[in-house]
Amino acid sequence: MIEIGFGPQVCGQLSAGASREWLVPDGRGGYAMGTVSGLRTRRYHGLLVVAGETPATRRLGLVSLDAAIIFPSGAQVRLATHEWRSGDVDPRGFELLERFELVDGLPRWRWRVGDLVIERELAMTYGRSCVAVVHRLISGGPVRLTLAAACTWRDAHAERRADGPAPRVEPVADGAVVEGAYRLSGPGWKPVGQWWHGVHHREEAARGLLAEEDLWHAGTFSGELTGPGDTVSVLAWAEDLAEEPPPATDIVAEARRRNRRVVAAAKPAGPVEATLALAADAFVVRTGTGPDVVAGYPWFGAWSRDTMTAYEGLFLHTGRADEGRELLRAYAATLSEGMLANTADTGRVEYNTADATLWFLHAVARHVELTSDTDLADELLPALRTVVDGHLAGTRYGIHADPDDGLLTQGAGGEALTWMDARVYGIPVTPRAGKPVEVNALWINALAAVGSLAGLLEQDAGAAPRAHQQALESFRRRFPSPVGWLYDVVDAPAPTYPLGGATLHDDDLLRPNQLLAWSLPYAPLKPDPAVLRQIGAALLTPLGPRSLAQDSPGFLGRHGGGPAERDGAYHQGTVWPWMIGSWLDACRRAGMSTDEMLIGIDSHLPEFGLGSVSETADGLPPHTATGCPFQAWSVGEVLRVRRS
Repeated sequence: MIEIGFGPQVCGQLSAGASREWLVPDGRGGYAMGTVSGLRTRRYHGLLVVAGETPATRRLGLVSLDAAIIFPSGAQVRLATHEWRSGDVDPRGFELLERFELVDGLPRWRWRVGDLVIERELAMTYGRSCVAVVHRLISGGPVRLTLAAACTWRDAHAERRADGPAPRVEPVADGAVVEGAYRLSGPGWKPVGQWWHGVHHREEAARGLLAEEDLWHAGTFSGELTGPGDTVSVLAWAEDLAEEPPPATDIVAEARRRNRRVVAAAKPAGPVEATLALAADAFVVRTGTGPDVVAGYPWFGAWSRDTMTAYEGLFLHTGRADEGRELLRAYAATLSEGMLANTADTGRVEYNTADATLWFLHAVARHVELTSDTDLADELLPALRTVVDGHLAGTRYGIHADPDDGLLTQGAGGEALTWMDARVYGIPVTPRAGKPVEVNALWINALAAVGSLAGLLEQDAGAAPRAHQQALESFRRRFPSPVGWLYDVVDAPAPTYPLGGATLHDDDLLRPNQLLAWSLPYAPLKPDPAVLRQIGAALLTPLGPRSLAQDSPGFLGRHGGGPAERDGAYHQGTVWPWMIGSWLDACRRAGMSTDEMLIGIDSHLPEFGLGSVSETADGLPPHTATGCPFQAWSVGEVLRVRRS
């Protein structure tokens, strides 16, 4: 893997250290997460974040373990870092950090106080909501180390305040149980029971959200560090509270071994691919119903569009084909009226997507092609034919194949059904009602894939071949525009008319959606190098294509501010790294060199979500990363295209 580590120039500068985030997943959708400096900048940061029935229903438990060194003289040095409502940063333990690094994907901090050096390591038990935090004396001593446990128990998206009841803390051997939900265990436990008021989260403030909460100092652990090699460790775990986990040092060692196995199974060609393979592992989780994919950390759960777009990279290029087969079968079981369920993050199963189902057909076809798994093809082909039939007959949200030209049209009042699904105050920013270019590229690709799978199995392809021919001919006739690139949407309701009005137009705004028309396995068009150069000049950045050209009306170059501002810019110029895969595929098919096109992404790996790829970035330089620091389809597509 690539080396990711920072010295005092980054660790000791709060703005630098606090803008780089680490993630340790538990394989179930829960995690530990924080920053290089140790400052919690998000409401989502904590040492034990527990997934519920779905990966999206997470709760924050153990927030932090604030370390302090007690010297024989009685002098105390605090190693933690907090920011408060007043703007004060206290304590300032980040100033004592001489090194932060990821070792086999796990974070390690090293503080120096004169000749005294203390190291902290952290890991989670894979498949269980359990975190282990180990402190080791490297040099100097003897000293006493105390660890103040700051606790809560709340929805990960919310805050908890001192004007409500304090968390219930019950004493048990070597620690306590908090709210009956999770247990703390370590040496020298001493109950405290005190509110810490006004902890500030600077990233939440920047996002226009509530940025303060109160934390409960449940108690403090303590232990002696007499000489180099001595450790003081704390465990925290949810569920099966009476079942003691292995020793913390064993958990860290096993987590390292597992991460090395994950990388080896992917058979990476070099350190960047190895880093991406481990990054991909964070998103593949196992719930009570089987394998699934977390779309992004820290706030997303499972979204079928993201899952299927990332599928090939996350599963087929990491040695996870068996898990992938299980996932595809489970998702096929959600098909209804020819549509794949989109998400259950909202608390109910939703089918509000025009493209996720088509990505599902693509994922199945890629799985069969890369693994020769004809048994899965035989099992799922009937379901795939129902998708084709459902779209030809018409399904939810006005999604149907136009009988006149065979192209897929979609749209319903107040809905944003494509991947460009942001809404402000309930109004879609980019509704794209009509016939979007990437939806129809996916439709044509899906029809061809169903025909190919049926031919492989020597079975009836149903309506797919005829529908494919009609849609292909219509696409080639309708989507090329006089300006050189492809229309983003054809037969779109005119902006001045209500949805479904009689006046239609073709939208020629320059967006990256058209890349799928050249990049998919059964793409409807052959790429023209001149057209791609024209698109690249307008859209391409070091982290991927912008979602809208800079000279287009409505372009917004910064993806920041409050929820309305962020959602308004989400698809109006913001960069989306996941689309670098389609860009590179299209360029390769056009015979263009792509050797230098991933340098920006590679350089991004140690910049934001450490070892991973962000959800989005600003459309204007320096293309600051935004959105989720760890995003599944960004990682999946970058890994896929590197290995293709």
